[in-house]
Amino acid sequence: MSQSASQTCLASARKKIEAGQRLSFDDGLFLYDHADLFTLGELANLVRERKNGNFTYYNVNTHLNPTNVCVYRCTFCAFRADLKSPKGYVMTDEQILERAAEAESRGATELHIVGGLHHQLPYEWYLNVVRIIHQAHPRLHLKAYTAVEWDWFGRLTGRPTRDILAEFIKAGLGSLPGGGAEIFHPEVRDKICEHKADADSWIRIHREAHQLGLRSNATMLYGHIEEARHRIDHLCRLRALQDETGGFQTFIPLAFHPDHTRLDHIPKAGVLMDLQTMAVSRLMLDNFPHIKAYWIDLGPKLAQVALTCGADDLDGTIVEERISHAQRAFAPLGLKLTELVRLIKEAGRKPIERDTLYNIVREW
Repeated sequence: MSQSASQTCLASARKKIEAGQRLSFDDGLFLYDHADLFTLGELANLVRERKNGNFTYYNVNTHLNPTNVCVYRCTFCAFRADLKSPKGYVMTDEQILERAAEAESRGATELHIVGGLHHQLPYEWYLNVVRIIHQAHPRLHLKAYTAVEWDWFGRLTGRPTRDILAEFIKAGLGSLPGGGAEIFHPEVRDKICEHKADADSWIRIHREAHQLGLRSNATMLYGHIEEARHRIDHLCRLRALQDETGGFQTFIPLAFHPDHTRLDHIPKAGVLMDLQTMAVSRLMLDNFPHIKAYWIDLGPKLAQVALTCGADDLDGTIVEERISHAQRAFAPLGLKLTELVRLIKEAGRKPIERDTLYNIVREW
């Protein structure tokens, strides 16, 4: 593309963004391929502050990964274990309840529950995880199971996932996390996770959850074998579902970490791609209220920088997250509340503690 053509395209995109108009697929692809990071950051920050002012959100939460044994063998995953693997585990009811009690005693408002798809555990085991926690700790919001897990529950039972979601709501389910989206485009998805829930299933399950009154998040795994066009396609599909249901709260771009995976020959995405993806996500997802810089993937310092490139949420204290940690043994398992607040204030933002549904718990 010539310099004059690039300037024309950038001016057109800027005009749309400043007017609050929607960017097209081609606009998004142009921004990824041709816009410099400073311009992307400026434009994404414009949208970020238009939607959320100077606020940056976080919550006090704990992750619970009840098992890492998984029937699927996604090429990007370092967390999963085979049934007879020495590193495989299944938490007992007592261990699960102990983690929930620890979370509540620390002031957590949310328990984030995701894990492997254990081929010898019945559907009732997964339902029981939610039920026993909710019965013992009804004030904890349970954000549980990705669309891939809900799809697996449907395969286990032969029942419609909508009915299964309704049953879990009665047991205490509060919302859905956004995992399992990876990259929707079949050119990529068929290579990195060919047997698990496809893009249509992921979208259908989140649609059903929204229709039942649940809110959910959405993710995108970037920095592996996908190209910019696959990322923009992914964002456009999410945007279309949000137009339909309005049920998404937050989008989280997840940086792929190749260590200990079958894609360990791929170099890790650099800081430029991390911040580009954050900014383009904010610009394309005009109907998403929030964009999250997931500090456990980006690292606290880069997540802090992302607050100038479209992100308005840092996630939370987390504690004992195992899925991302499996790929980076040096990654911290949690951040202290004071550290989260310091990161936000240093970035010149106002920290807001929220609950899962973005109700304000505390302002600093």
